Order: sequence, then structure tokens, then C-alpha cells
Amino acid sequence: MLRSPHLALYAAVARLGFRRQFAYLPAAVWGMVTNVFFGALRIAVLLALFGKQPQVAGYTAQDAVTYVALTQVFIASFSLFGWYDFMRTIHRGEVSSDLLRPFHLLGYWAAQDAGRAAGQFVVRGAPMLLIFPLVWDMKWPAQPLLTLISVLLAWACGFAFRFLVNCAAFWSADAVGIGRFAWAVLGLGCGFLMPLAFFPEWFRQILGFTPFPAMLNAMVELWVGLKTGAAAWEAVALQLGWTLALFVLAGVVLARGLKRLEVAGG
Repeated sequence: MLRSPHLALYAAVARLGFRRQFAYLPAAVWGMVTNVFFGALRIAVLLALFGKQPQVAGYTAQDAVTYVALTQVFIASFSLFGWYDFMRTIHRGEVSSDLLRPFHLLGYWAAQDAGRAAGQFVVRGAPMLLIFPLVWDMKWPAQPLLTLISVLLAWACGFAFRFLVNCAAFWSADAVGIGRFAWAVLGLGCGFLMPLAFFPEWFRQILGFTPFPAMLNAMVELWVGLKTGAAAWEAVALQLGWTLALFVLAGVVLARGLKRLEVAGG
């Protein structure tokens, strides 16, 4: 039976997830260096696209630089290249011991990932927020509080999607392949590979019926000022709606997966 633990238990899990990110600081530093290097390459490509044009699809050159900086800053916090942690516990049978903990399994993993995301932002993301403006002309958000809310919702929405993908391990002995396909779709649909504004209108309309823009693109467009006023609030409301919907769906799929779970000796 799933139980509702005290909030302090989830906070403790989040703290452990946060502290774990400091265990291998050299790896985090070199990861940050890699992110800055590829960020520089991506900025060069986008600025070449602009040429002498003042704008491309509503983006100025400064917006494009800011877009690249943000995608590199949050690449680790949002696990945009994939996340298999829950999947591994299912395949190894470790999920059986997790079920003995005084947590709701979805809440436990959400708390753990929140701590992980915060830790990754501190060791990799925050330093890059200082580095990019020193080298390039990066824009700062005009609506800091609303943008912060959008950042948190982007993480939450992305986590719910990643958890759903990991639940495929309940039905597949080789769900890693499903995950790789899902991360490729995520990278395209959330706007990591290219700003969604650069895509054809028909493609953006299709993406509008999916949760992927809420996982990154909405936050970027708020940050650079492409969405202001009512449009900004509408974007955040849409992020919230997709986040709640995906968490509900993740809870339903998790419950079904646990019903068919078979652990050797269990």
C-alpha cells in the first residue's frame, strides 16, 4: 500500500540528492567546460545564420546567444540527454526495496530528482550563468519571478515525462532503446536542438499539442522576452497544466506497472 509520509522525509531525500552531486566535483567541472565549449560552437553557428539580419523568426542575435546559454546552463539540471535511474532499479529488482520505504514511489523519485537538479545547477549551471555574459552579450529576464516559476515548471514537467519513459521497464526487458528514442524526441520537441520559432508554422502547431515545449522552450521565450504580459502568463499556465497532467498519468502508469511487477524471490 502507498503511504503519504511527512514532508520532512521528502526534504531529506532531496537534500541527499543535492549533496550527491558534490561527490565528484572534478567530473562536474569538466562537464561544465564541455558545455561551455559546445555552447561556443552553437553560438557561432546561430550568429552565422543571422549574418547582417537584425532578426530571425523574432529572435535578435542577443536572443540567440541567450537561448544557447540557457540550453547549456540547464542541460544537466533538466537531464536533456536522458535519465535511466528509475529504469535501472526496475531491471535490477532494487525497486522491491524502494517499495518498503515510507514514501509514495513517484514522490520519492521526484524529491530525489529535485535535489539532483538543484545540485547540478549549483556545480554546473550557475557558473555558466557567470561565464557566458563575460564572453557574449547575454540577456537577463525582464520578468525574473515569472521566469523562475517557469524554470521550476520546466524541470517538473520534464521529470514527469522522464519518469513515464522509465516506467516502460515494467513491460520491456530492454527499455533503454525506448528511452533513447524518447530523449531524441524530447531534444527536438522542447527546443534544445533549435529554437522552436525557427521551425515551420505547421510543425510548431503540432508541437503545441504536446508537452515538450513546456519542458524548455516556454522558459526560454519568457527569459528572452518573446512572451510578455498575458502571453507570458498563458505560457506558464500551460506549463502547469501539462505538469499536472503528466504527473497524474505517471501515477496511473506506475500503479499499473507495480501490479505486474515480479521480483525474483519476492
